[in-house]
Amino acid sequence: MSKIGQKAIELTPSVQVEIQDRTVLVKGMKDSLSFKLPKFLSAEKKDNELLIKRAKDSSYQKAAHGLFRSLIANAVAGVQKPWSKRLAVVGTGFNVKMQGSGIVLRVGFSHSVNYQPPAGIQLATEENNIIIISGGDKQLVGQVAYQIKSIKKPDVYKGKGIRYEGERIRIKPGKKVKTE
Repeated sequence: MSKIGQKAIELTPSVQVEIQDRTVLVKGMKDSLSFKLPKFLSAEKKDNELLIKRAKDSSYQKAAHGLFRSLIANAVAGVQKPWSKRLAVVGTGFNVKMQGSGIVLRVGFSHSVNYQPPAGIQLATEENNIIIISGGDKQLVGQVAYQIKSIKKPDVYKGKGIRYEGERIRIKPGKKVKTE
């Protein structure tokens, strides 16, 4: 089993952590995230470190211990420097524009698609074919990236659609004409 849960989480002066009962609140300059710990886990703050402890050594508790330690460590990292993902809009005539806090996608449909991000997520565009998603919650950033990508998934024959920047798409060969 992994021993991630036993590692201490380093806290910088720009991050404040408050522990009340089973709730851990992580505050940064712009963002704040909170986690409710299960009954068998507890959090303890010492100097510039945060320790997550478990009651017993059952396999379920060990797994949850590592999970919650990772979630809180990701929150601490996210309130210092926001997590981000980049999506590329690929295809002839495909583009993206900012409209207020949301984006407008033109990806081959008869209509344009408007997308408004949830609270805590910022969207930005580069040129007219790159979407930058950023925010303090790593899980929410990934979820929003997936939602935007699922608007127009990459085509397996031509590769057109929305994909993660740097993602490779396996292109299928088309039908071949039989020559005699």
